[in-house]
Amino acid sequence: MQIPRPRPGNSAFGSGTAQVRLPRRSSSAAKELLKRLLLALGLLLALTLIVYIDRDAYADHAGNDGVSFIDALYYATVTMTTTGYGDITPVLPHARLINVFVVTPIRIAFLVLLVGTTVEVLANEGRRALQDSRWRRNMRNHTVVIGYGTTGQSAIATLLRSGAQADRTVVIDTDPQAVAAANRHGLAAFEGDATARELLHRAELPKAREVIITVGRDDTAILTTLTVRQLNRGAHVVVVVRDSLNVPLIRQSGADAVVTSSDAVGRLMGLSSLSPQLGEVIEDLLTANSGLEITQRQVTREEDGRLPSELGEEKVLAVVRNRTLRRYYELGGDTLRTGDQVVVVRKAPGAPRTPRVE
Repeated sequence: MQIPRPRPGNSAFGSGTAQVRLPRRSSSAAKELLKRLLLALGLLLALTLIVYIDRDAYADHAGNDGVSFIDALYYATVTMTTTGYGDITPVLPHARLINVFVVTPIRIAFLVLLVGTTVEVLANEGRRALQDSRWRRNMRNHTVVIGYGTTGQSAIATLLRSGAQADRTVVIDTDPQAVAAANRHGLAAFEGDATARELLHRAELPKAREVIITVGRDDTAILTTLTVRQLNRGAHVVVVVRDSLNVPLIRQSGADAVVTSSDAVGRLMGLSSLSPQLGEVIEDLLTANSGLEITQRQVTREEDGRLPSELGEEKVLAVVRNRTLRRYYELGGDTLRTGDQVVVVRKAPGAPRTPRVE
């Protein structure tokens, strides 16, 4: 399964109050902090070596005999931190020149590194809050996917191949690795429990158009569906369950569509065993960009008044009229109307063209 790669330029958000984690390519905060720590230690070591190599040009007013490596490390530390007790000082002219043109720039570089790190941390926190607020303000009629396991990833991949936008899709998962995977795939994500109302509000679920729930446990799916439906009564909610006995309960909880994963897989396996060709056709319908595909689309103005059998290469399976599904054998002689939607089987756009047999 291929999922579109993220576009650069976004930042991720940290822990604490739930904030959206947007796709990013830059290194983590821990790596940046470690890099700066190593740079500071490098500056300290360089300054220590400068003093120790030229130790004869320094005087220790504490009465010690000469300047040892520990004394050089001590001098470098108090000098870089601008403490400067004055017990060790350069006494020869060249040592003082080295302090002016070498030691002082190192000290300034260390201070810039220290202050820069502090300022960047504060700026990042402010930028995170600003981007989180901007993201929430602009998120409308989007898709919220709760659970980013295999099923959730497949659902999002299908949505993206059907024209959905990655920046209008939000993932919620309790697993930090799943959240990181969603970021790598170019999706905004939240880490946390999807039954928490505060988290769902921060994901702007009350303004969502589609909600897909693939949490892996039927009891969690029921509670999540109840919470989602209380916050958003108009969204189209699709839920995946494992046990078909829980389907009525999921529907009573507010789901518009329920998919039983175990039954669907078992039925496909049975059909493939009894009739390999039939199983192959069904698998073909479920696989995007190859062979056949099944889709739902709006009836065009040119198709108004035509019979479903007159759509050329597309085979009509059902017509949706006034939110009522009518299968092909229930249509009789009815013609298509503007405003109808048709469920059709057609050749996938990415499928190779089959050569004609003469």
